[in-house]
Amino acid sequence: MNQLSDRVLGMATSATLAMAAKTRELKAEGKDIIGLSLGEPDFNTPNFIKDAAKQAIDENYSSYSPVDGYVELKDAIITKFKRDNGLTYKPSQIVVSTGAKQSLANVAAVMLNKGDEVILPCPYWVSYSDIVKLNEGVPVEVQTSIDNDFKLTPAQLEAAITPKTKMIWYSSPCNPSGSVYSKEELRALADVLQKYPNIIVVSDEIYEHINFVGEHASMAQFDDMFDRTVTVNGVSKAFAMTGWRIGYIGAPEYIARACNKMQGQITSGANSIAQRATITALNESPDRIKFMVEQFKKRRDLILDLLNEIPTFKNNVPEGAFYVFPDISYYFGKTLRGHKINNATDFSMYILEEALVATVTGEAFGNPNCIRLSYAASQEQIIEAVRRIKESLN
Repeated sequence: MNQLSDRVLGMATSATLAMAAKTRELKAEGKDIIGLSLGEPDFNTPNFIKDAAKQAIDENYSSYSPVDGYVELKDAIITKFKRDNGLTYKPSQIVVSTGAKQSLANVAAVMLNKGDEVILPCPYWVSYSDIVKLNEGVPVEVQTSIDNDFKLTPAQLEAAITPKTKMIWYSSPCNPSGSVYSKEELRALADVLQKYPNIIVVSDEIYEHINFVGEHASMAQFDDMFDRTVTVNGVSKAFAMTGWRIGYIGAPEYIARACNKMQGQITSGANSIAQRATITALNESPDRIKFMVEQFKKRRDLILDLLNEIPTFKNNVPEGAFYVFPDISYYFGKTLRGHKINNATDFSMYILEEALVATVTGEAFGNPNCIRLSYAASQEQIIEAVRRIKESLN
């Protein structure tokens, strides 16, 4: 007898993690799979951060950490927010969690009641929708256009708001589209939100430093939005620390306190050694990781040049993160080598089986016309992956 909860039975499996698992399975069978599905930098964690972790081990940071993070780490986060974003937070407004994913889950758990609506500009990061549904909220998906770089317009935001709207969640730079909202674009959205003072904004800025257009803009930088914005960040992407599992929020104090309370009953404090290493990471200048950003930009230019040689792919130019999100809807309704392509999931599976390249269907991100390819891979892998894709489509 199946006694699992309706909650977990109704939850989707993370499409990115599922494709990564499928990739590992095929590799174990001896197949030469090129994985462009997982959002993970292929750089090693910088040595200055690893040295800080070794020092923390030698200094016996092996006890439970404070639920909301070490004081020294919260101070480093406050300094980072001020230095990089012009945001001024108090320690009571900072909560450190086991990755930005837990930060997001905490915010949903403490803010949403049954039936509360959360606006999600599509495409959105794969877990947003299920985190909202897990907490009895209702995701309200708003389709954006590749012709507008997948950005939400003020008119679309206004049209999506109802009396039940509680929050809006977005990421910039965006996973999966790589879109970056400018200060002017965020101000235009903020002007709409001024009419609805009870709506809370969750601004996911985990890719902040992987930005090819210059200055990063935060919704909380506007005085009239600061007290209603939760800024989510972490060290996974920019510092190549995905496995260290450290994320954090800067938030209105009542939300931060509630997240601290929630986390105290779920996981308690994040990993002590990883926290000590993060202090060092955040206290350093972002210039220390500029070499990675420069490499990602070269890879973006490379993969776009190659994909643009496939006339049936429609591409925009991502301004940040390390993904491309081409529209492949040309193939819907067609049959490729005996495979009927009805949607992006079919196309993604076809590419995996015929080209041995792992991607992720855009359906997982709320956009059924696209697939996501990560270019957090070597240039050689990118060249070979696109060559295989082109060959499989000929």
